[in-house]
Amino acid sequence: MLGVIWGASFVSIRIALDTIPVMTSVFHRVFWAMLALWFVVFFRKLPVPRSPRVWFAFGAMGLLNNAIPFSLMAWGQLYIETGLTSILNAMTAIFGVITAALFFRDERLTRSRAVGVGLGFLGVAIAIGIRNFASFDLQSAAQLAIITGTISYALAGAWARVTLSDLSPVVAAAGMLTGSTVLILPVTLMVDGVPRLDLPLITWTAIGYYALIATAGAYLLYYRVLAMAGAGNLMLVTLIIPPVAIALGAVLRDEALPPQAFLGFAILALGLLILNRSGTRD
Repeated sequence: MLGVIWGASFVSIRIALDTIPVMTSVFHRVFWAMLALWFVVFFRKLPVPRSPRVWFAFGAMGLLNNAIPFSLMAWGQLYIETGLTSILNAMTAIFGVITAALFFRDERLTRSRAVGVGLGFLGVAIAIGIRNFASFDLQSAAQLAIITGTISYALAGAWARVTLSDLSPVVAAAGMLTGSTVLILPVTLMVDGVPRLDLPLITWTAIGYYALIATAGAYLLYYRVLAMAGAGNLMLVTLIIPPVAIALGAVLRDEALPPQAFLGFAILALGLLILNRSGTRD
């Protein structure tokens, strides 16, 4: 369910981008998700942290896990297919392993993990098209933006482990989205102006989906799956997302990916499976 929800988020974001600018779409995503999660926090009567240190951590987490990757990926989706965006997004797991190995002694890069990481990079290179590395254009910039977003996600994971691991996941997610909303609002006002509310129904439907279901709801489901299945098995969600995004992109956006994109995803998926197996064993 989590994989399907996140897979559908890519096409919903692209639908919204037909009528609203990038930063406005990101603001809607974090703002409505923030309100929904704070509602859950107060409904459950969870304690709200007051320490400035914790709120600084929320701000940094909002920057790394929301503001930077959401903005880069939304902009990138303007120039490349929804399905390819989801394939590149799978690099989050690869960079997560690298980041953990760099910052944490108990997350060493074993031989099997190194093989998984190597296959991940090879798969993405093939999905992009190795011949495309010889030139750089707007599409290349979009691909680079999305990959940079996955690096930001990976850094956010390391930051959360160090600063937010002792908090309720729901409170941490609500605080993170509060931080990202505070950061994104002035940028949105400067770049796009005041967000419009007189939007078509299809745009509001897309916003409602990716903000309330694919962000707020998915965070709640994410931590539920994490508690039930563990971090290693949770990585398998990454394998479900691209097929869903590719199928919806084809049906709803009439998108078609080149054959090398499917081959690249297959190799990337193999790398993720190796990482999942090594993480469970190690």
